[in-house]
Amino acid sequence: MRQTLTIAVDFDGTIVEHAYPKIGKPILFAVETLKALQKRNHRLVLWTIREGRYLEEAIAYCEKQGLTFYAINETFPGEGFEEGQSRKVNVDLFIDDRNVGGLPPWGEIWKMIEGDEMEMAKEASKKGFLQRIFGG
Repeated sequence: MRQTLTIAVDFDGTIVEHAYPKIGKPILFAVETLKALQKRNHRLVLWTIREGRYLEEAIAYCEKQGLTFYAINETFPGEGFEEGQSRKVNVDLFIDDRNVGGLPPWGEIWKMIEGDEMEMAKEASKKGFLQRIFGG
C-alpha cells in the first residue's frame, strides 16, 4: 500500500509564475499534477506568504482550476496560530521554487513522489489539457 503524504505547496513561482501581488501565468502541468496527487489520496496544504486579499485571490485562482486544498497556511484545517507563533507547517514534504536547485519540472516532481508518469499523463489528456494549451 502506498503511503499517503501531506505535501505543502507554495503558490508564487510554483503553481504560477512570479507576478506578486498579481496572479502570474500558470506553470505548465502544476495544477494537473497536484490534482493527480490528490487522486492518489495525498493531502495538499497551500503554504504561501500571501495573506488577506492576495491569499483569497490565490485560493480563488486554484478553485477556478478545480484545485482545492486540505488546509491553507496550517497543518490541518482550523489549526490556527497565536500572535508571534511560527506559521511553519508539519508536513512530509514541500514543493517550492525556493528549493535548493529551484523548482524541478512538474513531471519530475511527480516521478519523485509517485515513481511513474502514467497517472499524470492520463490526467493531462483527460480534459484535452494539451489541446487547451496548444489549440487545435
